[in-house]
Amino acid sequence: MKLLRYGPKGQEKPGMLDASGVIRDLSGIVPDIAGEVLSPAGLARLAALDPAGLPAVPGHPRLGCPVAGFTQLICIGLNYADHAAETGSPIPKEPIVFLKANGAISGPYDDVIIPKNSRKTDWEVELCVIIGTTARYVSEEEALDHVAGYAVGNDVSEREWQIERGGAWDKGKGADTFGPVGPWLVTKDEVPDPQNLDMFCEVDGVRMQTGNTRTMIFSVRQLVSYVSHFITLHPGDIIFTGTPPGVGLGKKPEPIFLKPGQTMRLGIQGLGEQRQRVVAYGG
Repeated sequence: MKLLRYGPKGQEKPGMLDASGVIRDLSGIVPDIAGEVLSPAGLARLAALDPAGLPAVPGHPRLGCPVAGFTQLICIGLNYADHAAETGSPIPKEPIVFLKANGAISGPYDDVIIPKNSRKTDWEVELCVIIGTTARYVSEEEALDHVAGYAVGNDVSEREWQIERGGAWDKGKGADTFGPVGPWLVTKDEVPDPQNLDMFCEVDGVRMQTGNTRTMIFSVRQLVSYVSHFITLHPGDIIFTGTPPGVGLGKKPEPIFLKPGQTMRLGIQGLGEQRQRVVAYGG
């Protein structure tokens, strides 16, 4: 099942993508894709619906982040062995956990804004894990019981601010539009093995990242369990699980960073694709 939210920013309505690719309106069934809707019982109720009996949404509306009501955006750094190698970093002994500002979240096709005074804005295709039920001190064996599904994410990063400006990574990760998620949430029953998904990112049609979740250092099970021992996870919370090699920072002989006018296209096997235009800050 593919769940989504459509409409103008701040006014999104819940929807479902049917087998033929038509968006079906769920606003008469649930208030939003959030909270109890993401629980096993809530998802089972939606799965039991006949999409043909739901109103079809005309045209091609904007898509927002596929979940609402999240309290936290949690990110994992250096979680792909091949990405750690390209940055010259040692393999982490434990997951590197940091937070992305909630205001960074945007839709999968929204513009990505290069912040004022930014010089090193970069791309990162990532598997996003969306929490379905509260997770607190859960074991690895229980971890996936708390997952509603998965989505494509782009952990857009300002490398100078992340690495060269002191302190934690957060300041390079939290700018407006630095967290596109979607186009939809794919429920976990359609992703039997989250550790074997091909992923890619292109900039202006040039392949930058090619990877597979099998090279994750810490698996989805391990990450959900690990984070839950430090931070209580709530329905709708999103975990960005790390990126494969090919980020601009790691390009040789010189790093490559985003410029206004460029276009990113990224996707993950079975989870759909995103496309973002890069624009300069104009405020």
